[in-house]
Amino acid sequence: MKKVKILYLRFKNDLGNNEIELFRGAVLSKMAEAPVLFHNHLGDKFRYAYPLIQYKRLNGKAAIVCLEEGTNAIGQFFSMGDFDFQLGSRLQRMEIQTVKAQQILVQIWDAFFPYRLSRWLPLNEENYQRYLTLEGLVERYAFLEKKLIGNILSFAKGIGLFFDREVVCKIMEVEEPYWIYYKGVRMMAFNIRFKSNVSLPECIGLGKGVSLGNGTVFRV
Repeated sequence: MKKVKILYLRFKNDLGNNEIELFRGAVLSKMAEAPVLFHNHLGDKFRYAYPLIQYKRLNGKAAIVCLEEGTNAIGQFFSMGDFDFQLGSRLQRMEIQTVKAQQILVQIWDAFFPYRLSRWLPLNEENYQRYLTLEGLVERYAFLEKKLIGNILSFAKGIGLFFDREVVCKIMEVEEPYWIYYKGVRMMAFNIRFKSNVSLPECIGLGKGVSLGNGTVFRV
């Protein structure tokens, strides 16, 4: 188990799903030398680890969720002082609504916790082709449950946590999948409800593209 430091930074400003990447770009453009956790790039290479600063659209508003080391790095964002952001063709003065810091206990329990997961991207090209060959709902749910467990394990590894018991996930409902574009690639997205024996922090991301608001977890 581990107590995870998490900070929620919420803005008053509206943000569309198609503007999350613009929002991240606007943050980076304001910082002369943004720490790697803000963009996950190391020179011409990529930081292949769980993103500790995640840009979100929560209840239609712009937000940033920071975990562990990211809660310290966000101080550089606050120090820049200039909150006039260029979001595509519009200039937006960002207004902070709330800043909330917490410590959340992440561990495996004997009980199950219900969650909702939105804009989840569990499938790469190979997994997508495999998913299409599964005809029954039971088989498809079981396939997605394995991907979800893998995503939770990746999150845990990213915060330095390794479980000594089995992670269990049970998908309760899957809405009709839909298509979104992530880094120019058309990907199948899911909105699901599931239960897990892991206590997960609110609004963290699971799956692909979590730094840009995909795969956001909500407690039910």
